[in-house]
Amino acid sequence: MIELGGKSLLARHLGVLASLGIKETTVVVGYKQEMIRAAVGQAYAGVELRYLVNEQYQRGSIGSLWAARHELDRDTIIMDADVLYHREVMRRLVQSTAPNALLMDESVKQQTEECMVVVRGGRVVALTKQMPSSYDLAGEGVGFLKVRGADTGTLVASLQRCVERGLLDMEYEDALLDFFAEAKVGFERIGGLPSIEIDFPEDVARAEREILPKLA
Repeated sequence: MIELGGKSLLARHLGVLASLGIKETTVVVGYKQEMIRAAVGQAYAGVELRYLVNEQYQRGSIGSLWAARHELDRDTIIMDADVLYHREVMRRLVQSTAPNALLMDESVKQQTEECMVVVRGGRVVALTKQMPSSYDLAGEGVGFLKVRGADTGTLVASLQRCVERGLLDMEYEDALLDFFAEAKVGFERIGGLPSIEIDFPEDVARAEREILPKLA
């Protein structure tokens, strides 16, 4: 709900989706969910919204994606909600020729806890903060994953194995290793396009100072 340039991150997400022809969005809520529902209602910018509740929102993000598992029955884009980005970033993902795809900022090298897209043999093998010993290419992931309907069952099964083992404190990205092994996932490079994940107050300041002016 943080506002940048007079619009919340969520409103910006929905505006970008609407501009690319996406009409339906499911929002997984938990903490202060009433505030989120009140802010955007049942529709925003022509995008219809449905809400699902993750009652264990204080645990890992795997719980939020697991709560939405029954929505994963068609072509889908899974999105983190804490990213400010240029519309072209999402356009490249939506219009990617790869049926399954991640976004990769190949200009970023891991310094601390960046979540990295790891490629080997022309396909994504991991989206992780724990880099493997060998790979062909890596870059920071933006937090968006496109999955074709035919492979959503594979993704849900990958999540389910972790849930059944009680691994509810993990991030959803780390629960997708089996999915990446079983489904071919491509990638789109977005190096040079403005985007930022907002986790801390200093990220807000940087977003306003460096990213927002480039989004016009």
